[in-house]
Amino acid sequence: MSATHTLHDRPLPGDEARWSELLDALDLDELTESFVARVAVVPGYDPAPLPLSELRRTGRNSFATLIDGLRAGGFSGAVAVSTDVGVSRARAGIPLEALMTAIRLDFTVLWEALTRVAAPSDAELVIRHTGDVLSTVDDYIVQVQQAYTAEQARMRAEESSVRQGVIAGLFQDADPTAERLATIASALGLDVDDALIVAAAGAEDTPALRVIVSAHERAGGTMFTHHLGDVLIAFTRARRVRPGGATGRGASRAETGQVDGGEESRAGGESRIGGSEEPRTGAGGLRADEIEDRLAEARVGVVAAAGLGSLRRSALTARDLAQVFEAGETGAMTWSRGWARLAARALNASGKSVISDVDDALARCGIAERERLVEAVRAYLETGSIGRTAGILYCHRNTVANRLRRFAEVTGVDPTIPVQAARLVVAWA
Repeated sequence: MSATHTLHDRPLPGDEARWSELLDALDLDELTESFVARVAVVPGYDPAPLPLSELRRTGRNSFATLIDGLRAGGFSGAVAVSTDVGVSRARAGIPLEALMTAIRLDFTVLWEALTRVAAPSDAELVIRHTGDVLSTVDDYIVQVQQAYTAEQARMRAEESSVRQGVIAGLFQDADPTAERLATIASALGLDVDDALIVAAAGAEDTPALRVIVSAHERAGGTMFTHHLGDVLIAFTRARRVRPGGATGRGASRAETGQVDGGEESRAGGESRIGGSEEPRTGAGGLRADEIEDRLAEARVGVVAAAGLGSLRRSALTARDLAQVFEAGETGAMTWSRGWARLAARALNASGKSVISDVDDALARCGIAERERLVEAVRAYLETGSIGRTAGILYCHRNTVANRLRRFAEVTGVDPTIPVQAARLVVAWA
């Protein structure tokens, strides 16, 4: 019986001399030209995002490094060319998938070249070194990928730092010149007159707003952020918002207060925030229209800005709106929903009570009568209609009219006269 011949998958003692001869036989120029020809048809490299001279330079250095690694049985640490390739490709804007496809060609080119220079008697030698070739190329690929992602992170940090500096300057300048606004708009990728939606969240509501910002960006949009004290400001392009912040048929649902919950206005159309593009979905992100719904449902102050020139003022208003939420309230605090609260806060801060005389007059009524009168007036101020108020309170229209008249007799404030009713609207906001 003949002895069984065993194939090995690891180099054997005595392989080194012949293996070195095969590696010496590899032509760096030939390897490089083969790689350049193949990479030219890789999506992301067609057309070439870098000069051919650069592809040849890094390609030649890569193969020289790989061959050195094969001589040593692998890399003992990081190799310089991996950083060179990773950084330069990140800066050139080459997608990571395209870069990985290109680098994997290194194995194909190397393997084909090795089989060409090897003799038939070298077959088992080449087989024994296959694992070394694979692991060395894989190690190189991992190093390039790490350098690429690290450089991308640096680029994002640089861009964010520059952008944050630009935004901070905009918020610090109460009256920027037209030239400065144009410079800022260019840095942010906006037009000076772009209509914007501005949202603000207090400290407790900031995490929810950051989730919305992240989701919007994963869907392909851009939201800019800035802190005003402990309030987070976020702004982005609005859709079909008229200059001056007036909302039209296509106004943003969040800006008009068309949200679920609360006592907000329900006027407005179905336009979406987040840019003029059609709704898109990114990996793990939300469609632009879904993000608008999220913003409308969040505990944030929301204001429309006619352009960068009014952004600072709108952000300050959004901040103030974000600070008038009451416990348990949901939905965006829009101007239509929150203006009376802001007015009451300003008046109270001045030391002037809005309706102290009304409170004193009502205090002289019995508890039951006082509750009936206040209930009727509050419902009437909400609806503006005696008929609808009667429906809410499940009573006759005449009963509502009588209670409104009695309220006016007791307090001296007639809720059916707008200029007098305004005091009640502000005080009870």
